[in-house]
Amino acid sequence: MATPSFLTLPDRSSAPRTVGLTHVLDPGVSPAAAADLLAGAGAFVDIWKTGWGTAYVDPRIAEKIAVLDGHGVASCLGGTLLEIAWAQGVAEQCLAWAHRVGFRQVEVSRGTVPMTVADKRALVERAADRFAVVTEVGAKDPDQQHTLEQWRDEAAADRAAGAHLVVAEGRQSGTVGIFGADGGVREDVVEALADAVGPAHLVFEAPRAHQQAWFVRRFGPDVNLGNIALDDVMGLETLRLGLRSDTASSTVGAAISAELAR
Repeated sequence: MATPSFLTLPDRSSAPRTVGLTHVLDPGVSPAAAADLLAGAGAFVDIWKTGWGTAYVDPRIAEKIAVLDGHGVASCLGGTLLEIAWAQGVAEQCLAWAHRVGFRQVEVSRGTVPMTVADKRALVERAADRFAVVTEVGAKDPDQQHTLEQWRDEAAADRAAGAHLVVAEGRQSGTVGIFGADGGVREDVVEALADAVGPAHLVFEAPRAHQQAWFVRRFGPDVNLGNIALDDVMGLETLRLGLRSDTASSTVGAAISAELAR
């Protein structure tokens, strides 16, 4: 059944998108579960990241990637697995395996093992010949937070090294990186990153609904948001379109503008 069209809604890009990306975090669901989700919400999912090391232990990972390909969703290998491979001296083997099973993107991060910015840059450059590289900036440890200059410089360096997108750390908890311990947005960090590389090249990890709403209000419905739980995909789309009270003012504004233009 076709979706209704009687409401006036904010402008929203459609798939395949380059902005307004929804980047989901897969904790290790089956190919059937992925297919079921995408059958209903596939138009709203752009990047599917296999979290932590789940891809490594999943015997059906190639099958799941084929499901994603069939729905036009980019598969992304999570950065923790590549970090561990790099620390063990087998990063090239990890990248070759990821390419062989069909991943379209890889995340390059340095939040789990000790890695210098120079080492990260080299890893980005190594991966960029086979994948669209997504990097991550920001510390996972709340006691080791970056300065604003470090946030800006690393994001800019990642882009210069060949990163397609830069992910701003928020973790699954939404309490570190670009967020405070209470889950509130660190606006100075967000603005510093936006100034450094531009919102179109950033994915803001925002696992909580109130965080997602803040970014939609600040940057509009086509802000790139990441670490979205699979069960929250539809809910996020309603936030983008102003169909929830947190962002409904944008829908009302769009309707008024349309009426005045008549």
